[in-house]
Amino acid sequence: MGWLDYLTDITSAFAIGETAADHPPADETTGDNAAPRGGVSTKSPASGTDEESGSEKEANDADTEKSQGGNEEEEEEEDEKGGDDEEEEEEEVEDLKPKFEEECMKTQECAPLKHHYEECAERVQQQVEEHGKAQEDCVEEFFHMMHCASQCAAPKLFRALR
Repeated sequence: MGWLDYLTDITSAFAIGETAADHPPADETTGDNAAPRGGVSTKSPASGTDEESGSEKEANDADTEKSQGGNEEEEEEEDEKGGDDEEEEEEEVEDLKPKFEEECMKTQECAPLKHHYEECAERVQQQVEEHGKAQEDCVEEFFHMMHCASQCAAPKLFRALR
């Protein structure tokens, strides 16, 4: 039964079906009940103007009154509780990973990989100068070097984060 389900799913994925967006219902596209097209409404002010509809103006006025009246009470409550959140901002913690990786590049395990990468980079630079383009890239060497550095730095980083 599994194969049949699998094949059915594949065929339904590639089957072309009609969508509602291609053929909208006729009663909504014409007449007085027609929906605005392209996000344009004829009953509200045009976008980019400073006009507000009546209901928008009332809602905005009510919001302004609430925010002006409520702030004084909230500030008094914060003062009584004893603090502003602004004073208790956390300092940004320094990222230790690059430091640990740089130290690991100098270890006996990763130093040969770094040397191999640097030699490759020199070869590529020389090829670019002589021929205008490089015949190789050093992506593989770079990933080997960074993998070694990450493997070496991970235990140190986890110890520091505890």
